[in-house]
Amino acid sequence: MKKLPLILTSAVLYLIPFGLCAQSVADTNAAVVTLKQSIDFALKNQPILKQAYIDEAINERDIRIGLSAWLPQIGTTGQYQHYFQRPAVLAGGTNTGGTTTGGTTGTGGTTGTGGTGTGTATGTTQQNLAIAHNVSTLGAQVSQVIYNNDVLLASRSAKYSRQYYKQNSESSKIDLASDVSKAFYDVLLSQRQLQIIDEDIVRLRRSLRDAYARYQAGVVDKTDYKQATIALNNSLASRKATQEAIISKTAYLKQVMGLDPQRRLVLSYDTAKLQTEALIDTNQAINYANRIEYRQLQTQKNLLNLNVSYYRWSFLPSLSAVGGYSLAYFNDSFSKLYNDTYPTSFAGLSLSIPIFQGGRRLHNLSKARLQVERNDLDLVNSRNAISAEYSAALATYKSNYNNWQVLRENVSLATDVYKVVELQYREGIKTYLDVIVSQADLRTAQLNYYNALYQLLSSKIDLQRSLGILRAE
Repeated sequence: MKKLPLILTSAVLYLIPFGLCAQSVADTNAAVVTLKQSIDFALKNQPILKQAYIDEAINERDIRIGLSAWLPQIGTTGQYQHYFQRPAVLAGGTNTGGTTTGGTTGTGGTTGTGGTGTGTATGTTQQNLAIAHNVSTLGAQVSQVIYNNDVLLASRSAKYSRQYYKQNSESSKIDLASDVSKAFYDVLLSQRQLQIIDEDIVRLRRSLRDAYARYQAGVVDKTDYKQATIALNNSLASRKATQEAIISKTAYLKQVMGLDPQRRLVLSYDTAKLQTEALIDTNQAINYANRIEYRQLQTQKNLLNLNVSYYRWSFLPSLSAVGGYSLAYFNDSFSKLYNDTYPTSFAGLSLSIPIFQGGRRLHNLSKARLQVERNDLDLVNSRNAISAEYSAALATYKSNYNNWQVLRENVSLATDVYKVVELQYREGIKTYLDVIVSQADLRTAQLNYYNALYQLLSSKIDLQRSLGILRAE
């Protein structure tokens, strides 16, 4: 039995290195990040932003598809036909009478054998001419657009289309910066609340020991240490709730960052620096053009104006240069089909003129103009919404700033009160109820102060966004 402690001690000493090794591995898997690093990581890994980049790439392909019509269009054709019953071709001619042996005239000037026709003695006759049993053609065609309204629209809208999708990506970046920042501050708030609760628990446990000792000494009755027990239990329950809240809020931060949920995340921050970052110039004038939403509407208006021009000039003809080259082969015998070649080539212009389309062009033009008018109203509504959003964000920021300043003083006052009351309680001047009240006031003042600080930081983000100066980079 005496050897048992020695064995247990040896086992513990043997396992300590493995425990330290496991701890170091876990620590290397932890991501220690600042707010800027969190935003930078999100810009590289957040799926929503990656989708915005993919939308840009898809739009670029659409632009190139539309612009490809400006380049020459080249195509080839190949065909082979075998006639079991040769189709007849009627042709006019002059016969001197009697029975004639008809020549088979095929496409491309091919003359073959077969087919007889009976003509009249004088005048014009109609001969039943039959083509060869095997027919094959190979050809290539080229067309080049000279003017086409559809292709012109694709060319003119490419600039604004690229701009719109880049603005969409920028909007996603701004949303991401706002979401990551607020989630980061929310986790910090909960962590700081947990620290305050832990400090409060330390004080309450000390008070509980003092109250119980005084009860054992017969100085006070048992209500003091029971009240201390109740206060301690309440703080322990608050700590558990805060710990679970931190897990939930950290999971959300990982989500908006695009971080692996299994990876441990540690936030790095400087409280003094946060207080400095919470300040912003509240005298900045609002500029609607700084807001990405407003610029997107302006880009959309440019695209709609191009639609108006498209339908206005849709009555113009489409003109293209065309050309082709083909090879024709005819023969009754398949083995001799490709012995003789009969080439054909041509070049010319193709003109398409829309004359009457049932009023469709006019209705489309009217519709495009109404869409521009509707977009103008969207711009007006956007300016009004931005102005209202800015006013609300500015008022919230000023209110939170004032609240933060007041509560910062309350922390100092509550700390002094608690120290004095605790000292007076030890001297028998104050009751334990006064100690509990001062402890609760101190805890509340500290929680309110940090809550006000992080609310101020959050409202600063909203104010920056309403001004259009919140940037992800």
